Amino acid sequence: MRKNLLSKVNNWFVFSLLTIIVIGLAVSSNFLINHLREKESERIKSLATAMKYLQDNDDFDSRLNELSLYVINENENIPIIVTDKQRNLIQSKNISEKILKNPEKLKRKINEMEDKYPPFEIQLPNFNNQFVFYDNSDLLNYLRYYPYGLGLFIGAYLLFSFWFLRTMKKSDESMLWAGLAKETAHQIGTPLSSMIGWIEIMKLDKNRNEDGLVEINKDINRLKTISERFSKIGSVPELNDLNLKETVQLNFDYLKSRISKKVVFDLKISKAEILIPHNRILMSWVIENLVKNAVDAMKGEGNLSINLYQKNKNILIDVKDSGSGMTNAQIRNAFKPGYSTKKRGWGLGLSLAKRVIQEYHNGDIKIAESEVGKGTTFRIVLKS
Repeated sequence: MRKNLLSKVNNWFVFSLLTIIVIGLAVSSNFLINHLREKESERIKSLATAMKYLQDNDDFDSRLNELSLYVINENENIPIIVTDKQRNLIQSKNISEKILKNPEKLKRKINEMEDKYPPFEIQLPNFNNQFVFYDNSDLLNYLRYYPYGLGLFIGAYLLFSFWFLRTMKKSDESMLWAGLAKETAHQIGTPLSSMIGWIEIMKLDKNRNEDGLVEINKDINRLKTISERFSKIGSVPELNDLNLKETVQLNFDYLKSRISKKVVFDLKISKAEILIPHNRILMSWVIENLVKNAVDAMKGEGNLSINLYQKNKNILIDVKDSGSGMTNAQIRNAFKPGYSTKKRGWGLGLSLAKRVIQEYHNGDIKIAESEVGKGTTFRIVLKS
């Protein structure tokens, strides 16, 4: 539990750190663009000043004239339109010829420039003032969308990272449970072999208890089945069995003789044949796990039923108990690996059952309904 908490804290720390980085990049990019915009505005002021000196014949200075020409010619990026008071074109730079030759387009362009930035006014003698309209350079216009593109890219990266880490986590968990299951099968196999040998020795005894030997043989066969179940986890099982009614019936007969007599155990099966490819060993394991959970929830006393039926295009198996029921939090976490409400539970049963149904039988397993103090219904859904 503590490891899970630390893992969640670490994940949130990484996510928060990446989020801060993304916000920082967006803010810094926006700051850079605003800085470039201010610089261009200053360049426009320099251009306007240079143009003013060029047109001011009262204070002519060849060096100043040369400097002004240099400032004007140095501008290769900023679109500029110079007009008189009546907005008649005087000169322009970095403006398309199509716009300059079309009065309507030129007027629209001037209005667009004015909407973005107020024009600079060049004070000239005789009140023949001129106005310099300007716009962002193409580079600055492209950079305006940079923060959005950057945010989109980083957002996609974060989503991919989240998906990748989640996939890796699931893969690691699957490998862990598969390894644990196979090791369990191996551990069961050793004493099981010894038990089989002792049974054969007991059969040689003339005073043997035949009923006892029969029951022990049943339990040994059951242990073999359990061992096979665990050994199949992690590998793709063959879905050779078809008669699901028979699988459920056999499971019911076995479990009924081994659960508490205080449990009223009932089986409801539709009369029609229910044929669907499945693995009997693994399907029996899932049903047995649900039944045992139900018995635990009822503390060995109550009503328990298994209902096998078809609905629309699905085959459903309901395991219903009259136990303690589940809270919303318990319902959300019921199938998570390691989660258990039992003091000695490992929290593996339902997570493995979910894997068997979803990954091996292409179905689903869920809690159909549950009410605290009244009971729970687990439902297996298989596509017919």
